Amino acid sequence: MSFTDPQSVTISGVTSSLPRVSSGPSIGAFQSADGLIRMDVSHSYGRRTSRMLKLTQQKTSADPLLPSTNVVNTQSFWVVSNTPVQGFTVTEQKALADALIAYLTASTGARVAQLLGGEN
Repeated sequence: MSFTDPQSVTISGVTSSLPRVSSGPSIGAFQSADGLIRMDVSHSYGRRTSRMLKLTQQKTSADPLLPSTNVVNTQSFWVVSNTPVQGFTVTEQKALADALIAYLTASTGARVAQLLGGEN
């Protein structure tokens, strides 16, 4: 089973449609028409199972050292699940993910702001 095509994300109040641009047995990618937003999904199997969802954004801005020159900047944010092959059900894995997401987004995202601000 795969993620539906297209995916949709909202960044700073702007919703972007991300049609599927690649697919494979354990990977999938979705990208906006202008190429500035990309979502990658991958799964890795071995002694442990790793699952990753990554959102990447690009933008062009002036180079601070050469203001007449533009540079492409890229940022990414991703989540990874890493579990043993056996011992935790999908329901238990989801409960852990739900707990972390709730923690990060509580108080209007204060924990995310702390994390991105370099607090520990």
